[in-house]
Amino acid sequence: MNPAAAGQVSASAETRLSHKAAQFTESVIREMTRLALAHNAVNLSQGFPDFAAPEEIKAAAREAITRDINQYAITWGAKSLRNAIAEKFARQNKIQIDPEREITVCCGSTEAMMSSMMAIINPGDEVVVFEPFYENYGPDAILSGASPKFVRLHPPRAGDSDWTFDADELSCAFSDKTKAIILNTPNNPTGKVFERRELEIIRDLCLRHGAFLITDEIYEHMLYDGARQVCAVSLDGMRERTIVINALSKTYSVTGWRVGWAIAPPEVTSAIRKVHDFLTVGAAAPLQEAGALALRMPDSYYSQLASDYLRRRNRLLGILAGAGFKCFKPRGAYYIMTDISNFGFANDVEFARYLVTEIGVAAVPGSSFYNNPADGAQQLRFTFCKKESTFAEAEKRLAKLRSRG
Repeated sequence: MNPAAAGQVSASAETRLSHKAAQFTESVIREMTRLALAHNAVNLSQGFPDFAAPEEIKAAAREAITRDINQYAITWGAKSLRNAIAEKFARQNKIQIDPEREITVCCGSTEAMMSSMMAIINPGDEVVVFEPFYENYGPDAILSGASPKFVRLHPPRAGDSDWTFDADELSCAFSDKTKAIILNTPNNPTGKVFERRELEIIRDLCLRHGAFLITDEIYEHMLYDGARQVCAVSLDGMRERTIVINALSKTYSVTGWRVGWAIAPPEVTSAIRKVHDFLTVGAAAPLQEAGALALRMPDSYYSQLASDYLRRRNRLLGILAGAGFKCFKPRGAYYIMTDISNFGFANDVEFARYLVTEIGVAAVPGSSFYNNPADGAQQLRFTFCKKESTFAEAEKRLAKLRSRG
């Protein structure tokens, strides 16, 4: 085929593709993992633990398979898991939810978010998203038919302990087109934990504009320096306006299991269940059974989890500071955002590629967390959900970065 004909075919094919898919790129986070594997680099990019999941949870999954719980579970989730979700939510938040009418088990929090968005969004709706944001949220809005409206989180200044937002700027982002605001607390990538007074500002805007609050709480047990998790469902007026997204992935170190859920009022849950059914049918049945056991872990498990992650956070903070990074100390989740401006690279992508190919350490370019990539061009994100041997190897390799200066 001659080049001209090939160009005609390519152009013709492009006209048949979705305009939605053309509005975003593939995941930069997952791309950095592929680069880490290709260059045998220490992977401090993608947020998956490289240490073992709790043995009792793995044993429960093996037992479920042996007992032949290998066929479809109820589409919106095995009763055992939905009951366990409701029990844990009540124990933690002092709020009763109905496992029969207010919980949908999905294939990870990613699908729970997508099913929730598709259940409430109509063409022309807008969704407010804080930035820097977990990279899925913008594409989620676009795929569900909404337009994302971005509101900036500002890095801590002198006297601040956390990232902040401007209440007036947030208010301006809301309009009669606003269907929802997405909130991730603790936040990926910043580690920000939204305080009650901030949630009340968001609550007032949701009530004023008739909007939903979709809150991603997957890092709820990873809190440091006195930070406390406040569930938006507990705020006056928000029981009927909040969709809570969560999963087994982070708390129980099983990111590959892909078992998550959405908690929502009955009418919203009914819509979520219909979307979920036709997207994925259901999450893996034996892993749902293991999840029911995981959610009944004693309180000591969660306090130990937070303690272990605090130690890992401080370990990586020391490594990065020693290598010359300016670090924004996270109060939650398991990521560290850094300022790379003193290294002299043109942008974050150039520096990230240098790190992975020449130094042998993978991180995520900060631009992937912003609507305008230029806003994150001097930032990198590192994750600390790693074991000590991983930290030690990263520290050794980053020593080459120090000596380069």
